Amino acid sequence: MDALFTSPRLMNVRTLNKRVILNMIRFTPGGISRAELARQMDLTRSAISTIIDDLAHVGLVHEMDNGPATGGRRPILLEINPRHGYVVGIDMGASHLGIVVADFSAHVLEEREYPLAVEAGPEKCLAKVDAQLRELLSHLNLSMEDVMAVGLGVPGPVVADAGSVSAPPIMPGWDNYPIRDHLQKQWNAPVALSNDAELGALGEWAYGAGRGEQNLAYIKVGTGIGAGLLLDGQMYRGTTGSAGEIGHITIQDGGPLCTCGNHGCLEAVAGGGAIARKAGEAVRSGRRTQLSSIPVDHITARDVAAAARLGDLVAQQVLTEAGTYLGIAVASLVNLFNPSMVVVGGGVSQVGDLLLEPIRRAVRERSLRSAAQAVRITAAVLGRRSSSIGAVVQGIDLALDRLIEV
Repeated sequence: MDALFTSPRLMNVRTLNKRVILNMIRFTPGGISRAELARQMDLTRSAISTIIDDLAHVGLVHEMDNGPATGGRRPILLEINPRHGYVVGIDMGASHLGIVVADFSAHVLEEREYPLAVEAGPEKCLAKVDAQLRELLSHLNLSMEDVMAVGLGVPGPVVADAGSVSAPPIMPGWDNYPIRDHLQKQWNAPVALSNDAELGALGEWAYGAGRGEQNLAYIKVGTGIGAGLLLDGQMYRGTTGSAGEIGHITIQDGGPLCTCGNHGCLEAVAGGGAIARKAGEAVRSGRRTQLSSIPVDHITARDVAAAARLGDLVAQQVLTEAGTYLGIAVASLVNLFNPSMVVVGGGVSQVGDLLLEPIRRAVRERSLRSAAQAVRITAAVLGRRSSSIGAVVQGIDLALDRLIEV
């Protein structure tokens, strides 16, 4: 648990212990007692109490209602003080913008979703992010001065040290643009920049389907397809930040042109654009479907998902085919990575078993038996909010790093 969130900067032992204890308090459902912290940390009760007193003095933690009795006195449980401050989580997709404002315990106070065309470029898109965030904060009677940190997810490979993206296939014009520095200067608040699928994995690990998992893959299925990879409790980003670009695995030799310039990539045959295209082709061919009521050029993957949920056979067939392609890629990932859980998220995933069953079937058929039997494939518990909640978690993490080093 602690490895995922501990800052890579060198910390002295006392500061590191504070950080680990804060993480244990944050991610233990229902709170945790001093005695349990001492047991898990292998520290004395006195040492734990000294650290807790320091954290309570600066308002980071406080005591909550007593825990359940186990034969003796009810333990006093600790939790993060939700009133310590506010954080923002932002999920910037290829065609949508999700913004969440949360308190310091990651409880969501307000969330909004807006249309966004990421191909419009960084200046226009970041101006919209700024305007929508300030409007949302105003609705809550807050301002940027009240925000302690911001987590931001983008649909491309992130160069963490530079705070930018590198050659992102579905983000034309964004290559090497200083996203983090631009926003930090504009907001006068620390900003953490990550890949959106990576934040989806983080959100589901912290508060969703993947709680307690040490080896987890989160597959975000939207306009693009990406994976966030948690290995031995640590987020794996690769040498250049492009780990998890599962959407650019070749699935269909000579298949449709992908945004990356290759043909037959997973994203080109199973991403949101591919789902919409195949549905449009079915309408043009005269097949009987509810989607015929929508102009062909305006059909979206969300429309296909909605029709499938209502029993539309064509929409269901399109999603089943996409699920099969996804399953082929996930089967390779299961063989290579051997995760205990694969969480499927993004807007398209909300159709549930229509998409999940063909993925599971392909994994059973194509993965090594031991790996296939060990993995559980499930939909994201947080739904479309996985990445924005992950961004909130990362925003709090960034704020804590700064607070405990003061």
